[in-house]
Amino acid sequence: MSKFWSPLVRELEPYVPGEQPKDKKYIKLNTNENPYPPSPKAIEAMKQAINEDLRLYPDPNSSDLLNALARAYHLQPNQVFVGNGSDEVLAFTFATFFDPAKEVLFPDITYSFYKVYANFYGITPRLIPLDDDFKIDVAAYKGEHGGIIMPNPNAPTANVLPLSDIRKLVEQNPNQVVVIDEAYIDFGAESATSLVSEYDNLLVIHTLSKSRSLAGIRVGFAFGSPELIDGLNRTKNSFNSYTIDRVALAGAVAAIEDVDYFNETRQKVIATRERVSAELQKLGFKCTQSAANFVFVTHPEHDANLLLKQLREQGILVRYFAAPRINQYLRISIGTDEEMDLLVAALAKLVSIHST
Repeated sequence: MSKFWSPLVRELEPYVPGEQPKDKKYIKLNTNENPYPPSPKAIEAMKQAINEDLRLYPDPNSSDLLNALARAYHLQPNQVFVGNGSDEVLAFTFATFFDPAKEVLFPDITYSFYKVYANFYGITPRLIPLDDDFKIDVAAYKGEHGGIIMPNPNAPTANVLPLSDIRKLVEQNPNQVVVIDEAYIDFGAESATSLVSEYDNLLVIHTLSKSRSLAGIRVGFAFGSPELIDGLNRTKNSFNSYTIDRVALAGAVAAIEDVDYFNETRQKVIATRERVSAELQKLGFKCTQSAANFVFVTHPEHDANLLLKQLREQGILVRYFAAPRINQYLRISIGTDEEMDLLVAALAKLVSIHST
């Protein structure tokens, strides 16, 4: 701890990202990255953007991307906000809509960055327990509070809320902003973007990192009423007017417009997830019903942390959370069919060895 740190920094417990090792080549199933490359059209667009114009600042309004997103999601440009990855959009969201004098509500098992943001902005979280099946009880999200945020599908549990429940959530909290973080929505769930024009208190956040294979360029976006979007822009322009660079903007527009490639790769991930979930269940694993690009699994006879370590020894990385209620679960990202076959084979051997 440095004597130069502010009181705020001394109290922070930063988010811990998934391991990105460099000691050797691993099968990386620990950070929910897409196993398939980005759209070839996006790569070509980014190559074309690497030219002498890089000496100039990018468009601070990201107008081309706003227009592309508005067209793709059947909204108006003033209903769209873009930022440097969905994590930045989430950070701006906490600053813009959540009052430190009031509690913000989110699940007790969820994306761990939410607690970090709350702590950073001096906001008290009220954690709403998931039920025994790790599902969200919408009826519990009401009363006096300063706002709601949750992923859908949830992370790391992979469970999904149907659109009808999202509608109930928004309607029973008309005076607070309800934020639905849809980082994984394209892998089997119905997006709440269709509700944005109906409700002025709904904000839906997306990313290019997962279903469009562009985690490396850091582009995220949000959909909401013009009032909500204006608030986000006020916050962004108080931090940094140029959050997305020229190359990323070019790639993002091309990725959004290449619908055929997007659908092809996400359907591959979905098909692999369903196949692997069935194979893991045959090995005795219990899997939550996943609508994401990962599965959340536990084995009644085998310690999750031990399995994590033994998989790592075999060059396979998965994610483990040493947290109450989920410390016997592993979160496993969906890789290519070949990678997942190696994972299943490794787990089959480990389960067999430990059972003898």
